[in-house]
Amino acid sequence: MPRWVVQAIFGLAPFAVSGAVAQAVTGQLSPISAATAPRGETALIENSALDTPLFYQLILGELNAQSGEPGVGFSLILDAARKTASPKLYERAVEVAIQARSGDAALQAARAWKLAFPGSREANGWILQILTGLNRVGETLEPLKSEITNAAPVDRGAAIAGIPRYYARTTDKLLATTVVEQVLADYMASPQLGAVAWTVVGQMRANSGNASGALDAAARAQQLDVTSEGPAQIALSLVQAKTPLAEQIVRKHLEGKAGGETRMDFARVLLDAQRYTDAAAQLQILTAQHPNHMQAWLVKGALEIQDKKLDFAEVSLKRHIELVTAGPTNRTAEGSRSLAQAYLSLAQISELRKDFAQAEKWLAQIENSDDMIGAQSRRAAILAKQGRLEEGRKLLKGLPEKSPAEARAKIVAEVQFLRDNKQFQSAYTLLFEKNAQSPIDHELLYEQATLAEKLGQLDEMERILRAIMASKPDYQHAYNALGYSLAERKVRLPEARQLILKALELAPDDPFITDSLGWVEFQSGNLPEALRILQNAFKSKPDAEIAAHLGEVLWVSGKREQALVIWREGVALNSESETLVETLKRLRVKP
Repeated sequence: MPRWVVQAIFGLAPFAVSGAVAQAVTGQLSPISAATAPRGETALIENSALDTPLFYQLILGELNAQSGEPGVGFSLILDAARKTASPKLYERAVEVAIQARSGDAALQAARAWKLAFPGSREANGWILQILTGLNRVGETLEPLKSEITNAAPVDRGAAIAGIPRYYARTTDKLLATTVVEQVLADYMASPQLGAVAWTVVGQMRANSGNASGALDAAARAQQLDVTSEGPAQIALSLVQAKTPLAEQIVRKHLEGKAGGETRMDFARVLLDAQRYTDAAAQLQILTAQHPNHMQAWLVKGALEIQDKKLDFAEVSLKRHIELVTAGPTNRTAEGSRSLAQAYLSLAQISELRKDFAQAEKWLAQIENSDDMIGAQSRRAAILAKQGRLEEGRKLLKGLPEKSPAEARAKIVAEVQFLRDNKQFQSAYTLLFEKNAQSPIDHELLYEQATLAEKLGQLDEMERILRAIMASKPDYQHAYNALGYSLAERKVRLPEARQLILKALELAPDDPFITDSLGWVEFQSGNLPEALRILQNAFKSKPDAEIAAHLGEVLWVSGKREQALVIWREGVALNSESETLVETLKRLRVKP
């Protein structure tokens, strides 16, 4: 298959020239040379088609191609290709045109090649790639048909499966989908090729934004071959986009003996959707079916820590370490990062058990310098819990700053350490100095605003948040923070509602912004609407702060038993949540 062409046409790295052109001609005409002939046998000698004028024509063509006259060189080499009927010279003419970033000339040479060798898959492949590179999608119908029909029967499925890559860079995705569907129409009912044909159609439809059409194609492909991973992968992308019924296709595939990676991908999609219970269930199945799947054990352990299942988490993380260190993976950068994550999580488990000595032993095993900030942050937290706050902060201050990114990460770690230990003034001062010296960093400015609120500097908080809105209008956290602050103080409630609605417009599925909207409705006296909104938020994301708000709405609405149930769930999720602790104390409730 020819080398990829699109990048070269549009000004990226040109192809390197391979070999001398004279060898391209003579090499195909002299199969056995005297030097390689077996002893005692006469070497087969065939006269080359390369006569003296043609030889000099090729030399002149190459010299022009290399010295800034590629158009002249292209013409000479293409003429030589026609005279000698040499596929290698045709390909060289295509390459020269691509080096000159002349898509039309490259197409001319590829079509001349195809005319001379109608059955050449290489020539046809060049035509297809050049046409898609030039965004002349409508002209790819016949070359695409040839790409499939010219493939050997055993390779035809692979030829069909490779179709989407040709159209990856085209701008008219809808037209590309139409062309592909027209070409594959005759294969869709084939028992052998139907599943792959429908899978490709599904990929093309998904890429063009036709979610319902992609779902239909994936379902048809799965009906023809339930073991194929292609339909499930299409459906996974649609699950991420919250397309109804897409998850059914994924789960149907996983009912069989599916490969571990598809289930792992599904677990990641569920995690992204904050469906932690469903993700944990998939990881449980995955580690049972594929006990050597390293990544599954790591993610499973992290979820078990979150659920306070520390004994189970310890087993999962140690299994991950065992698998990584048993093979060559631990010598790679990925393996090193993976081990560091496992050791950090094990240190967290020991810290939760208040076994600080064991936590330090786990941290000491982290060797990757890229993970040193995480390790030192955990060490600092352990020191703080032992009453050694200044020692912990000094540890973070001593971290190296080899790059601006490392310097920023170091500031973030120190601020988080100070915030966790309620050193709000020190954290605010640190951020104030950092933001005054550096270019605008909206995340650090936002953090400074939240600390200003902690310190009771409400005017300063609002000033910073409005500055963020002005410079980055799509930063939803600024709108939400100011709206929630107004609602919490029960002031300017109509304005608070508008700010939160703006945040939801920018991030419609964020459960914490939904929680803010529910809270502003509660503060405005709209109890039924507040209850509806907060129930949806808690269902989407079981969280202690959302539980505090939902429980209070239920309590005030007279549904006190339901409120107690929700608050108990909140305590189980995070008994140290400031909002939850304050709510229960204010209402004098012990759930």
